[in-house]
Amino acid sequence: MVKSMTGYGRGEAVLNGRSIIVEVRSVNNRYLDCSVKLPRLYIFAEDAIKARVQNSISRGKVDVFVTLDNSRNDDVVVSVNKAVADGYHKALKELAECYGLRDDISVSLLSRFPDVLLVEKSPEDVEAVAQDICAVLDMALADFTTMRCREGEKLAADIRSRADTITRLLAKVEERSPKTVSEYRTKLEARMQEVLSNTQLDPARILTEAAIFADKVAVDEETVRLHSHLDQLEEMLSGGVPVGRKLDFLIQEFNREANTIGSKCSDLEISRHVVDIKAEIEKIREQVQNVE
Repeated sequence: MVKSMTGYGRGEAVLNGRSIIVEVRSVNNRYLDCSVKLPRLYIFAEDAIKARVQNSISRGKVDVFVTLDNSRNDDVVVSVNKAVADGYHKALKELAECYGLRDDISVSLLSRFPDVLLVEKSPEDVEAVAQDICAVLDMALADFTTMRCREGEKLAADIRSRADTITRLLAKVEERSPKTVSEYRTKLEARMQEVLSNTQLDPARILTEAAIFADKVAVDEETVRLHSHLDQLEEMLSGGVPVGRKLDFLIQEFNREANTIGSKCSDLEISRHVVDIKAEIEKIREQVQNVE
């Protein structure tokens, strides 16, 4: 199934007392470029998040946003930094003695000084936390994949529609191509009759010239290859693996065959068909840029 490179997904859950929200967004990019934004205290989970993303997405500019809200009561530990408190207490006693001030040192006063009270998070099982984040990430990725598949179906339908148009135009080129040789032979005979009005024409010479012209303007090989590319295009669209990069190369082959047909044929009608074919190829190329 074709997937779009652009999409958005969201997952949310409360696990082990933590409210976790994960959002995944992506836009087009030639390769996979994953950026993770999460609180600094949980930076240890970044590698696990990126590994999970790489298992689900093959290319695109992917941004993962993680928000955590800890609601557990035992999450914070408050302790006294005795060394700092002793220093403040000693300095305040000296200050009172030097200036004859009343010694009114209190717990409330000491606690206001910087770094006297330390507020720290209780030790956490980082592996368990990372697993919880990845569990919510899986929810976001599932939502994200659903959206990308939905968009991918639209892309595939549009590409198939344009491929059908190319097939119809190609049939017109194949129908018209042999007629150009016959028309050339008629024009050649008329010109030679005009130049050699009183001279008997050599039929063998006419046949030779027509054969040379037919060889120059023959596009059978190119049309056969284009039909093969169209079949290959359908196989890729129907497959279950990411095909964006392969489609990029295949569309280049489409263009090469169309350009060759255009350069070989001087017929106005065929030239118009080739222009239309190239226009459809360009539209397919634009759509392929959105395919994973």
